[in-house]
Amino acid sequence: MVEDNPNTPEPEGSLLERELAALTNPTPEEQLAALQQSLAEAREEATQNLDSAQRSQAEFANYRRRSDEERLAQQKYSNSRLISKILPMMEDLDLALAHAANDSEEATAVGATWLEGVKLIQRKFASLLESEGVTVIESVGAPFNPLEHEALGTQESTIHSPGYVTQTVRRGYRLHDRIIQPAQVIVAREPQDPGYNNGENKESDNG
Repeated sequence: MVEDNPNTPEPEGSLLERELAALTNPTPEEQLAALQQSLAEAREEATQNLDSAQRSQAEFANYRRRSDEERLAQQKYSNSRLISKILPMMEDLDLALAHAANDSEEATAVGATWLEGVKLIQRKFASLLESEGVTVIESVGAPFNPLEHEALGTQESTIHSPGYVTQTVRRGYRLHDRIIQPAQVIVAREPQDPGYNNGENKESDNG
């Protein structure tokens, strides 16, 4: 009977088998490390996907907001051209009523009835414009604003400070927050004559 010799080298096949077994059967520590790496990669991918989804959501929200703002603005100012055509008629009515008020003492009964009819038309026009978001630009006593006012001339004044509007020649109108007709105005300037008084009763200087 031949006894095994512990110093006898192992066959090459058995060493190869152990190496293959080590590769195919990792230790618990190696398995844990592999799982941790896979988990870290999965978390990073999930974070990237979440960031991408959030960016896409934000971009869509901004696009929808811009679309809604453009749609509302289009609806809000869609009638601006029509209103601009109505304003001169409103101004003619105001002018006619101003002249009629000056001649009211000489007005006959028929003329008074006609005047009331014109006033009724004026009120309807004013109510229509107001319902559409049209407001009158306040001018007299306000500082001159080139975005709202169109200066037709200057006028010496002791009542208003230089650069302030003393007189409105033609009313200005605003549709919501947009100027559709600037006000034509006369702007105050410093009196040259120290004894000058009540400059608003003098003729305007349009030069």
